Amino acid sequence: MISIERSAGSIEISKEYFARLIGFAASECFGVSGMVPSSPNQELRAFFRKNDVDKGVAVKSVNGKLHIELHIEVTYGVNVAAIVKSIINKVRYTVEEATGLRVGKVNVFVDSMKLDAAPSNKGE
Repeated sequence: MISIERSAGSIEISKEYFARLIGFAASECFGVSGMVPSSPNQELRAFFRKNDVDKGVAVKSVNGKLHIELHIEVTYGVNVAAIVKSIINKVRYTVEEATGLRVGKVNVFVDSMKLDAAPSNKGE
């Protein structure tokens, strides 16, 4: 649970909610071919559940702001700096819009690259 204290009371939201929200937002960005498990626990879960959108996402609250860590796989040949910038902006916007909580930091780690499996036109 992430707990944020406000003057009117406290807000508690599960880390799983944030992880799914963030994982979905990041995986929609151009050039992202998938999320990569960021811990042994996530790696074990990913082994049993192949479409785990929250894998590769870690969220914690520091001084009332969210710190987000993402581990991604990108498509080979794309501009990695542009992808990372796009992910940071989209994740920050999505989380702040959906929850009203401030995002302090978004760290994106590119753990692997994947060749684009575009269909070939052989024989045509």
